Amino acid sequence: MHDDRSLVEGRVRRVLTHRIRPAVHSHRVPMTLSAWLVPDEPVPAADAVAALARGEFGEFAVGTSWGRPWSTTWLRARAEVPAEWAGRRVEAHFDLGFVGDWPGNQAEALVHTLDGIPVKGVAPDNQVVPVVRDAQGGETVDWLLEMAANPDVMADDMRPTALGDKATAGDAHLYTLKVADLVVLDEEVWMLAVDVEVLDDLMRHLPEHDPRRYEITRALDRALDALDLDDVSGTASAARAELAGALSSPAVRSAHTLSSVGHAHIDSAWLWPLRETMRKTSRTFANVTALAEEYPEFVFACSQAQQYAWVKERSPEVYARMQAAARAGQWVPVGGMWVEADGNLPGGEALVRQFLTGKSFFREEFGVDCTGVWLPDSFGYSGAYPQIARLAGMDWFLTQKISWNQTNKFPHHTFRWEGIDGSQIFTHFPPVDTYNAIFSAEELTHAVENYSEKGRGTRSLAPFGHGDGGGGPTREMLERARRFADLEGAPKVVVQDPNRFFADARAEYPDAPVWAGELYLELHRATYTSQARTKSGNRRSEHLLREAELWATTAALNAPSYAYPHAELDRLWKTVLLHQFHDILPGSSIAWVHREAEATYAQVRADLEALIAAAVAALGTGARVLLNTAPHERTEVVEGRLVRVPASGAVALDAAGAEAGTGVVVATGNGSTTLANGTLTVVVDADGLLSSVVDEVHDREVLAPGTRGNLLQLHSDFPNSWDAWDVDQHYRHRVVDLVAAEEVSVVEDGPLRAVVRVVRSFRASRVVQDYVLTAGSDRLDVRTEIDWHEQDKFLKAAFPLDLHAAVSSSEIQFGHVQRPTHTNTSWDHARFETAMHRWVHVAEPGYGVAVVNDATYGHDTTRAAREDDGGSTTTVRLSLVRGPQMPDPQADQGRHVLTYSLVPGAGIAEAVRTGYDLNLPLRVVDGPAEPPAPPVTVTGAGATLEAVKLAEDGSGDVVVRIYEAWGARAKGLLRSSSAIREATVVDLLEEPAREGTAAARGVASLLEDGTVGFVLRPFEVLSLRLARA
Repeated sequence: MHDDRSLVEGRVRRVLTHRIRPAVHSHRVPMTLSAWLVPDEPVPAADAVAALARGEFGEFAVGTSWGRPWSTTWLRARAEVPAEWAGRRVEAHFDLGFVGDWPGNQAEALVHTLDGIPVKGVAPDNQVVPVVRDAQGGETVDWLLEMAANPDVMADDMRPTALGDKATAGDAHLYTLKVADLVVLDEEVWMLAVDVEVLDDLMRHLPEHDPRRYEITRALDRALDALDLDDVSGTASAARAELAGALSSPAVRSAHTLSSVGHAHIDSAWLWPLRETMRKTSRTFANVTALAEEYPEFVFACSQAQQYAWVKERSPEVYARMQAAARAGQWVPVGGMWVEADGNLPGGEALVRQFLTGKSFFREEFGVDCTGVWLPDSFGYSGAYPQIARLAGMDWFLTQKISWNQTNKFPHHTFRWEGIDGSQIFTHFPPVDTYNAIFSAEELTHAVENYSEKGRGTRSLAPFGHGDGGGGPTREMLERARRFADLEGAPKVVVQDPNRFFADARAEYPDAPVWAGELYLELHRATYTSQARTKSGNRRSEHLLREAELWATTAALNAPSYAYPHAELDRLWKTVLLHQFHDILPGSSIAWVHREAEATYAQVRADLEALIAAAVAALGTGARVLLNTAPHERTEVVEGRLVRVPASGAVALDAAGAEAGTGVVVATGNGSTTLANGTLTVVVDADGLLSSVVDEVHDREVLAPGTRGNLLQLHSDFPNSWDAWDVDQHYRHRVVDLVAAEEVSVVEDGPLRAVVRVVRSFRASRVVQDYVLTAGSDRLDVRTEIDWHEQDKFLKAAFPLDLHAAVSSSEIQFGHVQRPTHTNTSWDHARFETAMHRWVHVAEPGYGVAVVNDATYGHDTTRAAREDDGGSTTTVRLSLVRGPQMPDPQADQGRHVLTYSLVPGAGIAEAVRTGYDLNLPLRVVDGPAEPPAPPVTVTGAGATLEAVKLAEDGSGDVVVRIYEAWGARAKGLLRSSSAIREATVVDLLEEPAREGTAAARGVASLLEDGTVGFVLRPFEVLSLRLARA
């Protein structure tokens, strides 16, 4: 026989496109339309119903343009089912003017009844709404569609656009209504369309000479022969009969099992503002619950408790359907977090609260204890995650984002991930390499070919459904899943609960390999720096929450009339947790999102300051009092005097005197200014750069020979794509050292503090920096204010140090991670920009230096040999600010304020201490002349007090979180200002550690003297619940 396969393949595609699919809806009648443009922001359905009653809906028709960017139009659509449609399946078909098939990033709608009850969402790949399965004829359809004119911010190939903010997006209509019809669904034709799509798709992805490919080709050819193109409806059954054999041929015995679960990854904000996500969740979850009623095998996994809370408040009818689906086993809450947070930047305590609030919500609302972390889309994952997750009662971890690596392919899909403390969590990367699968043959084939555990494991997970902007699974996806359940040439597709998949995967692969340390994403490295004010707001909010809880606990234990502000703290924590979502905190959202985030952080700060003030006021007034929220005693200069303040405590300013020791001496000459305090001697040259930093304690110059410190370097920064997300390695090829200074002057001259101010202007920007050295201090602060007006630029501050540091140690949640300073391997080379929290430390045996900051996260550390003297220069560079233009064309423009510090002679202990000091400045307040003792103090080398709060259950118990910060074993004592009746090791949900869980590994006991003794492994996190006597 002649090979006519290409002809058959072409025939299949044309007939499918031009004959079968158009015949799926066999009859249609137009609906009668009217519309109301909402004047400003979206309104509840009740307001639309009221506007309808007031006669505010005007005439509207198919072909009418609509939708200023970000506006809302309510469309009334009415029709009567024709009598001749009796016995037929009737739907409504709406095309809002969709462009392409990217759902969630363009127009969307939610259909409501005239009572305001949500029915179903409408999107590009989900345009129909069921009316009646078996029509009688004469039924009335009368609906209200809330149409959202969301712009496609990414439409112009990543070019800057003003569409990302309602204030700049303009008034031009974006869409034209194309279709609003009542239609008949010809179910047999629809089934034929799915049959042909599945077999044609599979055939094209089989090997060229696979007999199965030929078999399918011949079956499709016979089916089209049986189909009368002039009577598709009447001959669809005959065509389907020709395909039955090809569709019933079972998968081979060794076929891979693709455990599939419905999913709708909804970014809580990204290319749309938070308010739009609130509507997206209602649209998507209405779709999902409708699908669950139609397909009993359908299982849907959904994370992010915050989104559930939005739907509960805004669409209680949809929420009730979600709960019913969960009771039926079709809706599975997963993740256990308030939102799908960024994987690198949130603080340790913030991640604890993500799990505490998320898991508590799912328990209370759904009776479910989530046991798996669901983070498919965050931009890398800190090595602290395994321990935090396990302490929260999580048994498994899922992501697929590491498949986006630019340089190295990750070696495993199923493995045990080991954190910095040694904790391990069973982890899976779906080899389908997407969390938005649609059951295409290309996806299924890729999943099987890509799976790295062949011969060891037989199954992988595939989340399916439209995501990012929501939408979720469609009925077409589930029909394809049914056909792929047991089909020769494809993996076996089974739709199931992800918890079942992880149980089966763990059982068949008990000796899965171990990956130790962070899951570094070799992409999106600029998310450590973009939108610096958002990042600074997060950092400040996390530390203010720590302060508020400590002082509220102090007041609750000492002021009988004071009521601990549980509800207010819960609200503020949830606000901060929401903004740690993986497109808000990383700085990769539109202008609208970051404008609102900055305003929100300002309000959070004001509210927390008010809580702190109220707690302190409850303790008494009448004296100037110093508050120290840091977990250690500290000595600093405050209001012109040197003071000593106890750990986590307070002292009257007049009683806080410390020995002054050596003051600060300032000397000028030869164009330089020298600051010295007996610990450090710092020389600022005529250019305002550090020409010398001498550690007097160790008699050592810190800066590398021939270099200058705090050198601001301006790079050209134009990545190949993903402006706000990416910094590509070629950014280093173009750099301008900002040397020239407008002003170098002494603005404060001892005796306890000296300040040298340096002013620089470059291009359209200006930087004012104050070098600050105080009496007795081992650090040089660089207070920095940047008036930034650059785009496609990257500003760094460089410290070239005279050190041969093999690794850098960067603070992460509850510890630190070490990264090599060399580039021996492609994995090392790819880490050219990395994340830290408050500090980075570099050292050679016997000596180290820390660079500490209060606002930023991105940095790089490199090492170079010096030919002249044979030494090594280790350079630490802080990433200060960028100027990406997409998706926010004005990102980072304006004022930025931060402080960073150079700490010569520092070990890890000093880096940890300085990180707390810089981020938790001493407070001077009006308080009692004799402040109460700290509620809790902790002693023991490396043992660090991270949180002090009252228990969430309102019992009055004190919850304390301690961790080992240095990477060594520690023994410690906890002392309480109140007598302790019982000290219990608890998990992160503040419940007694159950035997066999990670939390039960904690070791602590109440001693006879009323203290609590404890033992910590390196980087271990220990949570204690203290019941007062």
